[in-house]
Amino acid sequence: MSKDIFVVVEQRDGVVQKVSMELIGESVKLAGDLGENVVAVLLGHNIKDKAQLLIEYGASKVLVVDEPVLEHYTTEPYVKAVDYIVRKYEPNIVLFGASSIGRDMAPRIAGRLHTGLTADCTRLDIKVSNYQEYLLTKTSMENNPDKVNSLDTSDTFLKMTRPAFGGNVMATIVCRNYKPQMATVRPGVMEMPVRNKDAKGEIEMVDTGVSMADMNVEILEVLPKKEKAVDITEAKILVSGGRGVGGPEGYDPLRALAKELGGEVSSSRIGVDNGWIEKDRQVGQTGKTVRPQLYLACGISGAIQHQAGMEGSEFIIAINKDPLCPMMQLADLGIQGDLKKIVPKLTEAVIKYKQGLAVDK
Repeated sequence: MSKDIFVVVEQRDGVVQKVSMELIGESVKLAGDLGENVVAVLLGHNIKDKAQLLIEYGASKVLVVDEPVLEHYTTEPYVKAVDYIVRKYEPNIVLFGASSIGRDMAPRIAGRLHTGLTADCTRLDIKVSNYQEYLLTKTSMENNPDKVNSLDTSDTFLKMTRPAFGGNVMATIVCRNYKPQMATVRPGVMEMPVRNKDAKGEIEMVDTGVSMADMNVEILEVLPKKEKAVDITEAKILVSGGRGVGGPEGYDPLRALAKELGGEVSSSRIGVDNGWIEKDRQVGQTGKTVRPQLYLACGISGAIQHQAGMEGSEFIIAINKDPLCPMMQLADLGIQGDLKKIVPKLTEAVIKYKQGLAVDK
């Protein structure tokens, strides 16, 4: 019988990635609804010492696969190892981060197990009551309550929600006939759990039979990508531009402001679609989900697709000509006016403040 929620942990150079802790934290909530446990699956080489960290973030048990062939991620050895573990332990649910590694590994494992996979999820639910509320508030079903009320309120299947049709709708998918239920989840969409350094759990070493013979590629050298810009999901301050910036040059004042604030520049979808800014700067359903301490929305109307990617921000400032646009309604502080005039003045004020000079009112 399928039981427990397994989180396949992602580590790079021995460093556990944040998305894995986010998934463990969310899995603890889901497991509570099911009466099951959370099991972390940690693969790599010389990484057993990271198992306790996963317990401190909520895992009841950690399955460690420690082999030289797993030192760097390569498809076949990792897929073979996880496939072995899933077949042996028969989990109810298996979750991966929707990173380059998770997106490469998860569909191959789902294919070998002949089960379904919902990719790029932004929400996971078990309780039908939460599911009904979510459908009513997030998918505009207020005028069709009969459809919601017709749901089977006794089921405990995983409800996996993801953007569909270019991010214009949210689709909730249920895998009723196959196990395990599998999903990849976007980094940043789940809250980071609180670490408990006193937590206790079980650590089990697993021999999956993987070896150097499973390598179908040869790694000659690993060259880390040198990035000057911080990933926007890690930034504490984001200055984000939308249609109102007017073009690629419109992001220059935003970059200047972000530099003075110690933050990063991001964008709504329109900036990416028009080629004004890089894809990895996009916030929203079809971009990244962010939770900065401060989010400055400059010239962004605030469509629901964009709000889904930044509504978890601690403090939101909106700069827009339209006082009635959705972003101005969502913001903690709204500034009505032309961002091309306001942003440079705001940058100047920040510089003066940092220099201890009087700021013009």
